[in-house]
Amino acid sequence: MTGMSGHDWTEVIGAAGIFTLLVTVVTVLVVQLSKNRRARLSGGREDDYRRLAEASARAQETNERLLATIDARLGELATRTAALERVLRDVD
Repeated sequence: MTGMSGHDWTEVIGAAGIFTLLVTVVTVLVVQLSKNRRARLSGGREDDYRRLAEASARAQETNERLLATIDARLGELATRTAALERVLRDVD
């Protein structure tokens, strides 16, 4: 047993290099795929938030219209009540 020759060391270093290259390629591939998936999911969430914000804005506009209608009716009721109170005072 005389040890490893120069040719044997070249094969070991070449095999280690190929193994390192394969591990690097697989790692980069996995990282890129996970980034793409994360970006896709994030885009979906942004669409959901946008739809929710639009629905909220529509509901708020509806509420504002209803409150304006109620305010007008309440003002009319206050006017009628004041007139009724004047009539009742005059009757007394």
